[in-house]
Amino acid sequence: YWEQPEATADAIVDGWFHTGDGGTIDDSYLTISDRKKDVIISGGENVSSIEVEDALFSHPNVSEVAVIGVPDEKWGETVKALVVVTGDGADEVTERDLIDHCRERLAHYKCPTSIEFRGELARTATGKLQKFKLRAPYWEGRDRLVN
Repeated sequence: YWEQPEATADAIVDGWFHTGDGGTIDDSYLTISDRKKDVIISGGENVSSIEVEDALFSHPNVSEVAVIGVPDEKWGETVKALVVVTGDGADEVTERDLIDHCRERLAHYKCPTSIEFRGELARTATGKLQKFKLRAPYWEGRDRLVN
């Protein structure tokens, strides 16, 4: 990193540049699936936000979703989904409907414990979700951004 020797030392370990991305290597293919920072640690279990988002996107009324970790006294963090719904019957979709939808597709510890319905989600000019902005209100006033 330009004129940031500490950041450079943190990112380059044993000659490898650590990007902060998570993924898998299968045969000779690398699949990047998530940012390490988007991993939610709930009760000691790692939850990939993108896996939960994919499960929610499979619901016919979900048009946008962002999954974030929010503080929880018992589990450290818990899974919260911020969801925009559209289409026929969107007004009738409930939090319970979407949580049950996830429970049919994911291990229960990965499922959202709460759903917040929104009209839109914060995005950059290029359309990328701004999860740090979406997370901020839930972590406000805390010394750490993880529990």
